[in-house]
Amino acid sequence: MRFFPCTTDDADQQANLRRLIAARWIVLAAMTALTLIAPGNLDIALPQTPLFAVLTIAAAFNALSQRRWRKLSRASSGELLSQILFDIAALSALMFFSGGATNPLISLLLPPLAVAALTLPLPCVLAAGATAIAAYSLLLIVYIPLPLADAARATQLHLTGMWLTFAVSAVMIVWFVVRLTALIRQRDAELAAAREQALRDERVLAMGTLAAGAAHELGTPLATMSLLVGELAADHNLAPALQDDIALLRQQISVCKEIITGLSRRAGAERLDSQPLPAADRWLDGLRQHWHASRPQAASRLIIGADGPAPPIVADPRLEQALLNLLNNAANATPQPLDIRLSWGSDGLCIDIRDHGPGFPPAVLGNAGQRGLPAHAGGSGMGLVLTRAAIEQLGGKLSLINPDEGGALARIELPLITP
Repeated sequence: MRFFPCTTDDADQQANLRRLIAARWIVLAAMTALTLIAPGNLDIALPQTPLFAVLTIAAAFNALSQRRWRKLSRASSGELLSQILFDIAALSALMFFSGGATNPLISLLLPPLAVAALTLPLPCVLAAGATAIAAYSLLLIVYIPLPLADAARATQLHLTGMWLTFAVSAVMIVWFVVRLTALIRQRDAELAAAREQALRDERVLAMGTLAAGAAHELGTPLATMSLLVGELAADHNLAPALQDDIALLRQQISVCKEIITGLSRRAGAERLDSQPLPAADRWLDGLRQHWHASRPQAASRLIIGADGPAPPIVADPRLEQALLNLLNNAANATPQPLDIRLSWGSDGLCIDIRDHGPGFPPAVLGNAGQRGLPAHAGGSGMGLVLTRAAIEQLGGKLSLINPDEGGALARIELPLITP
């Protein structure tokens, strides 16, 4: 069997140490109350001076531990083990002066072992268990007996003490286990979210690689089409209507070439730290005009929802593509003009894209770009996934909303950039 050391650091051990310190305050308060009321109310002659000395030492140790815990960023398993061993030693000292193993409160040695089993690696648990067994075994032989002459009364007090020990132990174990279980569930949820994010990023990376290959392969046919369209435009025998169509076709081919160039840049040909930092309003208006060049039939209006100069924004190709995806989705939903609203504040920058169509379907609102949708006539169903991934990679957030007054609203929230 392979044993691991008890000195490994763990961020969770700091939280476990905090819970142990809080539980120790409760036990010390209960022990102090019992030491005070037992001689008078229960007619038990306890040696109060040594008992209060042990309780004072334990309280001072707990106060120092609490003060040190507040300065720690991480705690080791070895530190938590030392705290549990101190609890076993302090409880053993209290039992020594109050009847040893005949005291029903001796079972309070079990909660520290339960805490060790739940939070520490196997070598630490074995060390704590061996210490508790040794202490219990020693208290069977060496202890100061309690002077109880009445056997019936001693039996009744013993049963009462057993009940009290069970109640205290049950409360402590349940409280600690519930808190630890909640922490484990939270960690599992975070790990599941991280795994899902990693799968989405892997899928986006694969699609980016495919996009780079497609951009390289499409360059040749587009160059051929551009050459043929140029020859047709030079033919003066064509009707004026055909000349207009050819001019529009040349413009669309130019747009396609720009898209392919952008695909190459988004695949990694251009570093983020080399991106310009234009003002957000100028950058967004330029992107809107570029979008209108590829969709001349669509209409939109830019609304600035804040005063003062616009903050700078990183002109990242991923963000540009994300906005173009949202604009295309909104234009596909309704022929009415789109509202593009830009606002900013001390907490970040916000871009709203609002259409006046039927709103987002329930399936889209349900996953909000977390997973791909089935392929449809308008596309592959992966547009929102790519859009969300791009925005999150830039530290932003995408929200999809169906406003009460109708339509659909896609909101992009981005952190401010310090130029």
